[in-house]
Amino acid sequence: MKAINIISFDVPFPTNYGGVIDVFYKIKSFKEQGIAVHLHCFEYGRGEQQELEKSCASVAYYKRKTGATSFLSSLPYIVKSRVDKQLKTNLLKNDFPILFEGLHTCFLLGDLDLKDRFKIVRNHNIEHHYYQHLAKAEKKSFKKEYFKREAKKLKQFEPILKHANLCLAISENDCNYLTNTYKKNRVIHVPAFHQSNIVTIKKGLGAYALYHGNLSVTENKKAVEYIVSKIYNDIETPLIIAGLNPCKKLIDLIANYPHISLIKNPTNEELDGLIANAQINLLYTEQATGLKLKLLNALYNGRYCIVNSKMTEGTRLNECCIVEDDVIALKKIIKKAIVTPITEKEIEQRNIILNEYYSNSKNIQYLIENITC
Repeated sequence: MKAINIISFDVPFPTNYGGVIDVFYKIKSFKEQGIAVHLHCFEYGRGEQQELEKSCASVAYYKRKTGATSFLSSLPYIVKSRVDKQLKTNLLKNDFPILFEGLHTCFLLGDLDLKDRFKIVRNHNIEHHYYQHLAKAEKKSFKKEYFKREAKKLKQFEPILKHANLCLAISENDCNYLTNTYKKNRVIHVPAFHQSNIVTIKKGLGAYALYHGNLSVTENKKAVEYIVSKIYNDIETPLIIAGLNPCKKLIDLIANYPHISLIKNPTNEELDGLIANAQINLLYTEQATGLKLKLLNALYNGRYCIVNSKMTEGTRLNECCIVEDDVIALKKIIKKAIVTPITEKEIEQRNIILNEYYSNSKNIQYLIENITC
């Protein structure tokens, strides 16, 4: 294989949220292996990015069609809004394999004009499970109903995966689901691609704990509310909350606690510094879906990572973290870890696990072998 088409659900730069991180560093990994990437990406606010030209043989942009027409379709909104005739025209200009990033981009997966092409689908989540979780977490009735309807549509659309020659599951749980549901498909587990190549952990003690994430996402809003009101309500050591686009409700909640501070919309460089200098990277989720790339980043570049069990479910990352679900036990762990230097043995254990299962170079070679076999 000398080249590949990649259809991305979004413009994969800047790398400021989970899904595009996987896409961007997968592209870079392909290039490092001498494979030319012809990138096709749907644009809806991030703009054209010159940075992508450095790693791609070509980059084509398609306008995502948001609005009522896509919303009222029998297709899932995330699929219908990414239908574009020019995409098919461009794909037919070559005979390279096609990698569909997410169910979002799979409208053409069963197209008869592409029946002889080698087609790969990267499953970032089991999407109808993810939307069911969003519906459960959402309090606003309109959004809750939208998430429920989208989950139903996604479940109905998902069998299009039968047209894929290869499915790439991002977690072991997702791999098991896809293997059991689509028994005739070839499914392999390929963890997320990411920015780090080696574990770099600062010596000494950090002065604070850190939670980071996209604060406009319901899952992360609920995580912050839980951490602030249930865990750090009576822990007086400093906690920093950092992330994109926090709502007024979160800003007001955090303002009630003098030992908790908020950093809005940090740059990638600022966030890397916050992770590296923290004594504790504290992460929490109520959704055991996909792979949490923010946890992977924290494990490569931060000291202690303290998480609940759903953060690591379906991954090997529990072996690198302190995992605890009980609030009382969690408070005790935080109070101890904030004054305890991380040991060389703990760092070495992390190195071994991350290099074995989450190495970009190993995973891209495994992926290429499965595309060309």
